Amino acid sequence: MKAVLAIVSRVILEMRHDKRTIALMFLAPLLILTLMFFLFKTNSDNQTKVGYENLDKTLLRAVQNKNLKLDHYASGRSAKDLIKQNNLSAFINQSGRQLTVTYSNSDLSQTAIVRQSLQVANTKILVAHLTKLIQQAKAQSQLLPGKMPAAKQASPQQYKTKSNYLYGSRDSTFFQSFLPVFMGFFVFFFVFLISGISLLTERTSGTLDRLLATPIRRSQIIVGYLIGYGLFACLQTLLIVFYVIAVLKVEILGALWLVIMIDLLLALIALAMGIFVSTFASSEFQMIQFIPLIVVPQVFFSGLIPVDHMAGWLQAIAHIMPLYYGASALTNVIEKNWQLGDIWKSLAILCLFVIIFIALNILGMRRYRRV
Repeated sequence: MKAVLAIVSRVILEMRHDKRTIALMFLAPLLILTLMFFLFKTNSDNQTKVGYENLDKTLLRAVQNKNLKLDHYASGRSAKDLIKQNNLSAFINQSGRQLTVTYSNSDLSQTAIVRQSLQVANTKILVAHLTKLIQQAKAQSQLLPGKMPAAKQASPQQYKTKSNYLYGSRDSTFFQSFLPVFMGFFVFFFVFLISGISLLTERTSGTLDRLLATPIRRSQIIVGYLIGYGLFACLQTLLIVFYVIAVLKVEILGALWLVIMIDLLLALIALAMGIFVSTFASSEFQMIQFIPLIVVPQVFFSGLIPVDHMAGWLQAIAHIMPLYYGASALTNVIEKNWQLGDIWKSLAILCLFVIIFIALNILGMRRYRRV
C-alpha cells in the first residue's frame, strides 16, 4: 500500500509542477463547451434561397413561407448557371402543370426544405379546391330540387414535379454533403499531429541540437523539415483524395487538380503549424494537449455548422481559421463545380497562412540558437 501511495504522491507532485497540463485539463473543456454553446445558438431565421421562373400566382402564393426566400429571374439562362451565380439552393421552372426543380443539393437540409415546401404547396392547393367544392355543394343544396343546376366538377390543379440534382442524387447522404469538410479536416489533423510529434522527437533525441551546432541557417533547417515531412504529407493527401474517388465512389463536379491543390495547401499549413507549436511542447503528451485549442475549434468553423448563420463575432473568428478557407474551397469545387477564378481568394489566403507560419518557425528557432 505504501508503494501505491508513493506513486500517487509522485504523480500529484509532477502535475503540480506542470501548470500547462493542469490549465489545459481544466480550462480547455470549458472553452470548447462555451464555444459550442454559442455556435449552436445559430440564427434560425435564415432562409433558403430559391429562384423561380413562370410560376403561376396560385402556386407562388401556396409555396411562400418563412423558410424560403423566393426570387424571380428572367428567362434565357440555365438553372445551373443561375444557381451558381446567385448561390441558390434550388431553381423552379413551370411549364403548364409540369414543375422542373433543379437542386444544388450541396446542403441536404436546404434541399429537404424546398422539397417539403413544394409538397405543402400542392396540399394547400388541393385543400383549397376541395373547400371550394364543398361550399358550392352547400350553396346548391339550399336551392329547390327543380332549380338546382348541374354540378360542374373541376379537376384540382395538381402539379407534376421533375427533380434534377447538380450534385449527388435524391438518395445522397449527409456524409456526401460534408465530405469536403471531412477530407480537409483529416488532411489537416493528421499532418499537424504527426509533424509536430516528429519534430519533437528530433529535439528530444538530440538531432536538432546537433544540427544547430553546425553553421546551417535557421531558414535552411525549417525548409529542410518542411520539404522532408512535406513529401509524406503529399503522399497522404493523394491517398485520401484517390481513396474517396476510387473506393467511396464520391462524385466530384469540379477539377480534380484543384481538389488536390487545396488539400496540399492545407497539409502544408498543418505541417508548418505543427512544427511551430512543437517548439512550445517538451513531450508528446504536451503536443497532444494543443489539439483542443488549435484543431477542435477549426472543426466547428469548417462548415459543419453554416458560418453564415453564426453571430457576427463568431464569423470574425471563423475568418482567421485556415480550415474555414480550405473546407469552403473544397466544398465549392467538389459540390458546385467552381473553377480557379472562383476560389482564388481562398487559395491566396491559404498561401498567406503558409508564409506566416514559415516565418514564425524561423523566428522560433531563436529559442534554441541565434544563427
